[in-house]
Parts: sequence; C-alpha cells; structure tokens
Amino acid sequence: MIKKLWKSITDTPAGAATVNMLLAYIMFMLCRVIYFVENMSSFAPYMSWELAWSMLHGGLVFDTSALLYLNVLYLLLTIFPLHVKECKTFHQVAKWAYIVPNAAGIAANLADAVYFTYTGRRTTATVFSEFSNENNIASIVGSELLRHWYLVVVFAVMVYALWRLFRKPSSEQRPHLTRYYILQIATLIALVPTTIIGMRGSAAFGTRPITISNANQYVNRAIESSVVLNTPFSIIRTAGKPTYIVPEYMNDEEMLATYTPEHRPDGASDSTMRRKNVVIVIAESLGKEYSGFFNKELEGGKYKGYMPFVDSLASRSLTFKYSFANGRISMDANPSILSGIPMMVEPFVLSSASLNDVDGLPRLLKGYGYNSAYFHGGHNISMGFSAFAHSIGFERYFGLDEYCKSPKYGGYSDFDGKWAIFDEPFLQFCADELEQMHEPFVATVFTATSHHPYPIPDKYRDTFPEEPQLEILKCIRYADMSLRRFFDRMKRTSWYNNTLFVIVADHTNESYHAEYKTELGLFSIPIIFFTPDGSMPAMLRDDCIAQQTDILPTVMGYLGCPKPYVAFGCDLCSTPAAATFAVNYNNGVYQLVKGDYLLQFDGTSTRGVYAFKTDNLLQRNLARQCPEQNEMEKLLKAIIRQYMQRMTQNHLTMKEAASDK
Repeated sequence: MIKKLWKSITDTPAGAATVNMLLAYIMFMLCRVIYFVENMSSFAPYMSWELAWSMLHGGLVFDTSALLYLNVLYLLLTIFPLHVKECKTFHQVAKWAYIVPNAAGIAANLADAVYFTYTGRRTTATVFSEFSNENNIASIVGSELLRHWYLVVVFAVMVYALWRLFRKPSSEQRPHLTRYYILQIATLIALVPTTIIGMRGSAAFGTRPITISNANQYVNRAIESSVVLNTPFSIIRTAGKPTYIVPEYMNDEEMLATYTPEHRPDGASDSTMRRKNVVIVIAESLGKEYSGFFNKELEGGKYKGYMPFVDSLASRSLTFKYSFANGRISMDANPSILSGIPMMVEPFVLSSASLNDVDGLPRLLKGYGYNSAYFHGGHNISMGFSAFAHSIGFERYFGLDEYCKSPKYGGYSDFDGKWAIFDEPFLQFCADELEQMHEPFVATVFTATSHHPYPIPDKYRDTFPEEPQLEILKCIRYADMSLRRFFDRMKRTSWYNNTLFVIVADHTNESYHAEYKTELGLFSIPIIFFTPDGSMPAMLRDDCIAQQTDILPTVMGYLGCPKPYVAFGCDLCSTPAAATFAVNYNNGVYQLVKGDYLLQFDGTSTRGVYAFKTDNLLQRNLARQCPEQNEMEKLLKAIIRQYMQRMTQNHLTMKEAASDK
C-alpha cells in the first residue's frame, strides 16, 4: 500500500521534483556537518543545543536559496506543462540538469571545509579573480585531494547517491491531458513565487534579498556564520555585485568630524626630513601565535615559539602587544601595508577601485630622491603583486624571472614547486640587489615559503624537527632561519645603520591555541619597527592598538616627510594611544578594535562587543552593556562611509580629495 502510494506520488513531475529537491537538501546539510567536523576546534567549544538549532534554521534558509538557484533549470524542465516531453530521453536530460549543478555545489562545500583553515570564511566570487593568474592551481588542488582523500570518497558517494536515488516521473503518455495540464499549470503557478521567495530568503514585502551578512542573525559569533552559509550561495550572491556601496549612516559633515583618513603633517619640512632607507619585509603567514616573544604567558610560561630570530629582533624593536592584519589573504597585505588601504568586503586589488589613483610609500617618497624596488619570488604576474607595485610607484620589480636570470643562484631549481623561490636563496638574491641600490631607497620584500603546502628545501628536511601541532611550524622555522641569514647580510652593508626595517606578516595561518582561533585571533600578527641605530625606541607597547594600515603613516612620521597623504591608519609614534584602532572584515562583519574592546558590526547593527584583553576567547558578549559601544559604532560607521565614498569617487589621494572640495 505504502509502496503503491509512493509510486503514485513520484510518478508525477511535481512529486518527483519534490523528492529530488529533498535529496539535495540532505546532501547540503551533510556537507554542513562535514564542514563543522573538519573545523571542529573553531566551533565546538562554543556550541550549545540552542545554537545548533539556530544554525540548522539558518542553514535551511541559505540552502533553500542556493538549491533553487542551482536547480531552477531542472525544475523548469520538469514542471513546464508540455505532455510530449514526458518521455525517457527528456527525463534523462532533466536528470543531468539536476546532477551536474548539485554535484558542483557539493564539491564547492567540501572544498571550502578545507579552505576555511586559511581564510576563516566561506569562499566568494572573487576566488576566480584571486587565482586567475596562477599556473600552479592544478598541482595544489591535486595535492589537497591526496591529503583529504576521505573528502573525495565522500564526494563520490554523495554524487552516486544523487544519481542512484534520483526519481523520474512516469514516461508513459498521459491519457487524461486535461488533468495533466491543470496539475502542471497549477504547480508552475505555485512554483514561480515560491522560487522567488526562496531565492530571496524572505517573503516579507519590501525587504532586500538575503546576503552573506544575514547569516550572523543565527549565530553568536561572526566566525560561526560560515557554518550557516553554504559556498554556492556565497559565490552566487557576490558574483557581479558592486563591491562598494556608500551607506547613509551620517551626512558628510558628521563623517568628517568623526573620522578622516587625510594626513597633513604639522611642522615637517624638506630641511628637517630624515632621508633614511626603508626596508619592509612582509613575511608570509608569520602569525603572532608562532612567536615566543609575544606569547610569554602561553602554556604556563613555557612556550618558546618557532621563530627565534624574529623574536630576538622584536626584543630590540618597537612592537605592539595588540597588533592586527587588515585582511585574511596575501592580496590584502600590499594595499594595507604600502598604501594604508584596508580590506573591506572584497580584496581591493580585485575590485574596480584598483583602477583608482592610489598613493603608496614609493610614490610619496620619490620626490625626495628615493629609489624603490619590490621583491617577490613568485611568477611575475602572481597574485597581481607586480601590477599593484607598479601602480603605487615602485620603479623596479624583482620576481621569479629576474631571479632565474642571475647566474649566482640555482634558477628554477630553487622554485618550491607551487608558489615561489624558497625564502633562503631568494632573500640572498634580494640582499644582492639591495646592496647595489643608491640611497635613500625604499624596498619591499614579500617572502613566500611559509605558504601551504609548506615545503622546505630537501637539504633542510632533517635540520628542523617535525612539529606535530601544525604542519606549517617546520616551515616557519625555515623561514625564520632565512630571515636571520638575510639580516646577517644586511649588517655588513654601509647603509644598515641608516635604515628603518619593518617586519610584518601578511596574514595569519593555521592555529592550535584557542585564543588564535577567534574572530580576532584570526587577524593577530606581529608588527615590528627596527632601527639598528636605536632612533626608534625599543619597547613592547601594550597601551595602543596597531594594524597594517598604520605602517605607512608611522614610516612617514618617522622620516618627517611633509607630504600630505590618504591612509586609513595612524602614526603609532605620535597618535595618542586612546585614538589608535584596527579595522578588519570577515564573513560579512566589520570589526573595530579600540581601547579595551572589540566591536562587531554587520553593516546595519552591532552584533557583539567584547572586552578582548580580559576575555581573549570572546565568550561574553557585552553588546548594549558597554558604555563605549555607541562611540565605537559611530567611529566605525564613519570609517566605512569614508572608505566606500573614496573608493566609488576615486578620492584615494590628497590631490583628488582636494580637487573635489
């Protein structure tokens, strides 16, 4: 009886489509469970039954939207009222229209379960631009498939289940055409508004379609929104959308009174300017967690870290207890560090605003006789680094091509097989070129070895111990050794004592301490200002907040450069500690760190406020209880509005800003 009833239901187009959509829902929910389990250490410590049910509810909302987008062709083929299509051939076509999109969605979800480790969020449409110039993606994907073979097996089983359990309507010609057309037309009429509502995520009149930021209403912490979301939704919702929209938080007068990124040095002049060299080392994935110097309280005071040279340098430098990256990927680092432009919504270099007029250290210093060079051991078009370096005024670029032309080194045999030349030989090559530069100069060196899949040269495989905690740690030791050898070379130059060195990570990477897995810990990096002559005080400051976008203003202030400029940061040597801050963005949430608090804002309202210095696991949400909340929210809104307005109006330089006024 039940079997007969089941057959009578699934023999109809509407019944078969309903069963197949339910099957797709189950597969997406299983992907969410796998996503959670694969990254359990980031989510499980804060889980409760109440939160789990809320995530399930939110997951169904976002899965509905994604699955309707993926299956709209299949549903239309199945439901469209045309009796002659009810045959085996047409149903086979409809089956492929169902299997292919859903298999792609499952693959994206499973892949993101691995990629979350490096980004802390769901992948968006910019992933296609991010890796568009990389010729190593196939090998990286291949190695990841081997490392996570069990996910490949899961994918195969799930796709097989889609194929095997797929229900097709009866292929027999319908004798009662009137009944067929009445049912099909009625189903189609019901399907159209239902699909629109499901895609939008709401039936409420006048509301905007849900976006990735809406996931935050189902969770307690911003990082948990990635569990609620699914990857197809995140890609679909961000594809072709304008990156920057100016919010109407306040009028321009109030915005300017609250915050401006324009810097106009007082008292500086050409005659008093220090014409010191500037060398900025952007160290790949050198997160603060790997440092013993910055983590003396970890593991009962026994934690030694994995980068002894960088720690020794930090002990003789101006550093900061609370210092943060403005982004989560390497593409975010160059604009933040060299131009004072943080990442908001999507990487700056992948947005249309990258064509704006943009200043940077080399262009700002060129008028004062500075030569400039940028070094990165990857392919010369890798990550768009060479294009950005050129856009902000670097005169020379040294990449893989230039390295391979040098007879002194091993050429392509020193390539790590995935991303770039290994750090040790490339940094020695950088030293050769720096020694030939005329003073004063500004140079940036971007290292690459401490990048997934974390290779090191064969000759060092037994030099550094295997680290059971994280795969990256052995690579961090190698990168630290490479930096030590680089500085050993610099010490022998005539200009070493006349140079400001800045050492900063581009972003964080794998973590195993709980405090570095939080929404704030994901951005925690070292920022180190080192002057061999001691002209910048050596101290660990715990009274202020530092971020990557502070580097340009701090360097300009240290040099005493009188040129005005635009940068979303502070001069850390002259700005009052209470006025310093850090901003970053992830999973549809803006974060502002200021004073003793972290504020999380979803673009509309504050989601959380945490006393991060005492509550380093971000367990106690003080929203609406913190007296600083309103002031912090106003500042963040002014920063966001300034950012969006300048991006859309091409006002990222003082010349352009002044002409507009």
